Amino acid sequence: MGKGGGCVPSKKKAPISDQEKNDPVSVESLIPKNDTTSQEGPPPPPQAEKKLKVFIVFYSTYGHVESLARTLKKGVDSIEGVEGVLYRVVETLPKEVLELMKAPEKDDKVPLISAEKLVEADGLLFGFPTRYGSMAAQMKAFFDSTGQLWREQKLAGVPAGFFVSTGTQGGGQETTAWTAITQLVHHGMLYVPIGYSFGAGMFEMESIRGGSPYGAGVFAGDGSRQASETELALAEYQGSYMATIVKKLGQKS
Repeated sequence: MGKGGGCVPSKKKAPISDQEKNDPVSVESLIPKNDTTSQEGPPPPPQAEKKLKVFIVFYSTYGHVESLARTLKKGVDSIEGVEGVLYRVVETLPKEVLELMKAPEKDDKVPLISAEKLVEADGLLFGFPTRYGSMAAQMKAFFDSTGQLWREQKLAGVPAGFFVSTGTQGGGQETTAWTAITQLVHHGMLYVPIGYSFGAGMFEMESIRGGSPYGAGVFAGDGSRQASETELALAEYQGSYMATIVKKLGQKS
């Protein structure tokens, strides 16, 4: 006891009992209860960015429209964040008739599309040959199967465009697309022509070229003529142009 009457704390520690010496130390007891970092697994990997999809839906008898469709896909795929997907519509002609027409077999690697599938697309490009200045019956039959989508306006606001094939220069490069616009109008879709945005290629006069402000096109002639470099370049451009529009609309939604 000192003069101040206070207590001086003892420097001696309390003795450790024999029981405490023999008790095993738990590892869990050394981990703070509010620290759960050691119990968590590694962070989940970042999710891959979901690409916008442009469905390229076509009917092709002799392969001319299909060649444009594949080139359009190349253009769509060139835009980051957008992917082109090829689909065929159902053939309505009997096999015997197709054999007499000497039409080649369809590529089974390109899947058939149902009307209900269209709602999954962020953009649509429809391709078809002409029949007297308007779309072939196979594509018209497909549009005729979209009645339920029309009733519910499931495709309203979806951007869409066309590409075509004709046998001659005056065979409907413009009217085939022009007369097809009614299909988009009744569905409330947004028609996306390319206009003259392709530049100098739209004014090419030195060689025969399909395509118009309505969209890409090819002259098939008697069936032996294949798409020229200019026609394919226009198709690739239309694909990238549509993908750019789809991407802009996707960013605003």
